[in-house]
Amino acid sequence: MIKQNLLKELRLIVGKENVLSSPEDLVCYSYDAAPLPADNLPDAVVLPSSTEEAVNLLHLAKARGIKVVPRGSGTNLSGGTIPIEGGIIIQLTRMSRILEIDSHNLTATVEPGVITRTLHSAVEQVGLFYPPDPASANVSTIGGNVAECAGGLRGLKYGTTKDYVIGLETVLASGEVLVTGGKTVKNVAGYDLTKLMIGSEGTLGIFTKIILRLIPLPETKKTLLILYPNFQAAASSVSEIIANRILPTTLEFLDKVTINCVEAHTHIGLPRNAEAILLIEVDGSKWDVEREAEKVVEICSRHQPLEVKLALTPSEAMSLTLARRSALASLSRVRPTTILEDVTVPPSRLTEMIIEIKRIVQRQDIQVGIFGHAGDGNLHPTFLTNERDEAEMKRVEAAIREVFEVTLKLEGTISGEHGIGLTKARFLPWQVKPLGLKVMKIIKEGFDPENILNPGKIFTGYSP
Repeated sequence: MIKQNLLKELRLIVGKENVLSSPEDLVCYSYDAAPLPADNLPDAVVLPSSTEEAVNLLHLAKARGIKVVPRGSGTNLSGGTIPIEGGIIIQLTRMSRILEIDSHNLTATVEPGVITRTLHSAVEQVGLFYPPDPASANVSTIGGNVAECAGGLRGLKYGTTKDYVIGLETVLASGEVLVTGGKTVKNVAGYDLTKLMIGSEGTLGIFTKIILRLIPLPETKKTLLILYPNFQAAASSVSEIIANRILPTTLEFLDKVTINCVEAHTHIGLPRNAEAILLIEVDGSKWDVEREAEKVVEICSRHQPLEVKLALTPSEAMSLTLARRSALASLSRVRPTTILEDVTVPPSRLTEMIIEIKRIVQRQDIQVGIFGHAGDGNLHPTFLTNERDEAEMKRVEAAIREVFEVTLKLEGTISGEHGIGLTKARFLPWQVKPLGLKVMKIIKEGFDPENILNPGKIFTGYSP
């Protein structure tokens, strides 16, 4: 436990009201959105409001050998913010200012605690657009998005968080402040340290300022919902859309289990007889949107859909999008334990991947809902189980291992957007191989030789 004199030092840095140390305050920082037990309480939680305070906290942690875990809203799904070695959590939600929206250079400079949806609204008010759109956008923070390299519903056309971060201010484990990148589109002055920090899951530094690239806000958009009698038809439609050089803003997939759970939860009128749904959105100029929407309908109609629905108003479009955004929340109501996985394959292997997942779960006799970003091959098989049922959990664990094995055989990745954290650390060597893991550890040791920052994440059994 942290001694009282150290609590006093923390309070001197951030103020008494911004240091939490009672068990009832700490318990909600012992878990995040990953399906892991809340067994690891931090010794304290501190809430800095400035880079200077973050620097002073890191200096103190280094001098005392205290472990530090940075945290945003705690929405990550890989156990990345769980304090498995105690220490202090640096909670960054007080650093929530949009410092600048620069319309001349098409950038936004923000603090890490800015809520993603808040940034969306702010830049859209001046006719600009920040495309990354994770399903948790209403609560997740930009700092957390950068730490995990969040993807989201618009990844097919616009890319993910890494494609929009062009500059960072990062406090290192030493307490030094590293400034990388800037407002320029082009920058090849040495190694790209900005990109290195993106997706580092709090193991290399703590972000205190983030410069983001913006683009012009699309003129208009159209949203469609396509209902299918089988998932093969839906997957074939996805493949043909991509093959025709059409990149929808959103191209999302829900299977029958997910459809029924969403409808039971939201009552938005999804037909329970559909085996699969595609949610498709196209955006751009009015002419481009009309042309692409017509082409998408034409392609999907060739695969014998049950129905094609076009949203006629913004509220209808929002209702259709709600179906996808409600998927995880709806599935989590079915059983006591929900394990959301995150695998990605080349889009051309999507049908194979879905078939393999269904084969695996049928053999293991477990319940799974499948949804995800079909356009970029990113699927979220969601295992509905009960952690108290040891026999079933063993089957779930076996199924997850098989899903990862198949993913790699199909030239995919074991994590498309949720990161490695705790939950996938033991599987990382399967993908990156010994040399890749060795290089990653060299980078970690170079930035954080005493393993102060977010220990135990990404590398199983890591020691400096």
